Amino acid sequence: MNNRNRPRPSSGDSRRQAEGGRPPRERGDRFGSGGRSGQPAKHRRETAPAEQEPLQPLLADEEEGSGESYLAGKHPVLEALKAGRALNKIWLSNQAQRSLVQPILDEAKSRGVVVQFADKKKLDSLVPNVQHQGVVAQAAAVSYAEVEDLLALAKERGEAPFLILLDEVEDPHNLGSILRSVDCTGAHGVIVPKRRSASLTAVVAKTSAGAVEYVPVARVANLAQTIDRLKEEGIWVAGADAAATQDVYESDLSGPIAIVIGSEGKGISRLIREKCDFLVSLPMFGHVNSLNASVAAGVILYETVRQRRARLEKEAAASNKGDGHASP
Repeated sequence: MNNRNRPRPSSGDSRRQAEGGRPPRERGDRFGSGGRSGQPAKHRRETAPAEQEPLQPLLADEEEGSGESYLAGKHPVLEALKAGRALNKIWLSNQAQRSLVQPILDEAKSRGVVVQFADKKKLDSLVPNVQHQGVVAQAAAVSYAEVEDLLALAKERGEAPFLILLDEVEDPHNLGSILRSVDCTGAHGVIVPKRRSASLTAVVAKTSAGAVEYVPVARVANLAQTIDRLKEEGIWVAGADAAATQDVYESDLSGPIAIVIGSEGKGISRLIREKCDFLVSLPMFGHVNSLNASVAAGVILYETVRQRRARLEKEAAASNKGDGHASP
């Protein structure tokens, strides 16, 4: 079904009328990320320190200006190794159980990464206030992805774009959990604003259980302008809003889609809400009538997956019927 002609819900001034369809747009060549344009990359691009833009490093819990970044925890470090992330050194606690860290030792040996056993106090000093589980790695600093990289990943997979936009989500635990859900659902990446948003810190990496190594995250200067650019690419923008009269199960999320998740306290900001093509809510039957941002994101992501799979199956069945083959 052509995305521009599919029926849309129309409740609230922030949504365009369902029967009108989106007018043709001219494709823009930038996404307002403020970064350098370059070759599409499947994951984040590594850059030499001299070439880095003034962005926070991937894991920036250490002192500013140190030029070092750290991963903490067994899963984040192991997944970083498996993903081919450049690690300078790994510290393991003397008290760590060998059976639990053996996979890290094996992977580090195969990739030529130096491993050193040290006192737990040493690890505590490297990542203060982080539960490191006796494993800390010094990682090479990397930059955020570009929005173009996320779209290139969708094209590489031969899939309609499936993106998540976070509007002022400042809790690093929520960001980490959302990255984990994004990886599990096969979405193509996350877009966050540069201001009033959690950065990719060690807490985020640990909460994501290593998903931060596989999910590209683009950081943009202006989220509203980025939404306009996504629309030019034919991507529909759905905002999660508790006040929306249309619930997520009644909405069409099967085509090129970007899901907007708002902040923990205020939800989606007024400007971003008005930029959305339509708003969706989750049905509530309890007394609290609200969900944690990462939980709500997970539910909506999996409903999107369900609809996309159903659409592909329907299209495959129609294709088989048109070719004169019986459906299995």
